[in-house]
Amino acid sequence: QVQLVESGGGLAQPGGSLRLSCAASGRTFSAYNMGWFYQAPGKDREFVAAISRNGYTQYYGNSVKGRFTISRDNAKNTVYLQMNGLKPEDTAVYYCALDRSVPLHTILSAYEYWGQGTQVTVSS
Repeated sequence: QVQLVESGGGLAQPGGSLRLSCAASGRTFSAYNMGWFYQAPGKDREFVAAISRNGYTQYYGNSVKGRFTISRDNAKNTVYLQMNGLKPEDTAVYYCALDRSVPLHTILSAYEYWGQGTQVTVSS
């Protein structure tokens, strides 16, 4: 069983930055693709970013391209989401997720394991 624990959320001003972290349990983290999703109040959970098991390939949602960067450190079993140029519409609960299949996916249903989420609020 894999456990994912997010951290790093909080309050940021518009234009500011935050870095989210997601620590995974287990010894095979490097074998899995990882993703970040967000869910705003009253809305569906949406794709933010995904990174391949070796870190060489990244995908981004259109709303975050050029502002957010996903990365991973397989030695630390951790995936990161660097968020720059934050906007009020980025306010949401952010979830990391793990996908054991081979292709790198952007769809929610491909991800089998989920963290509990961390709140990000962007407001002045």
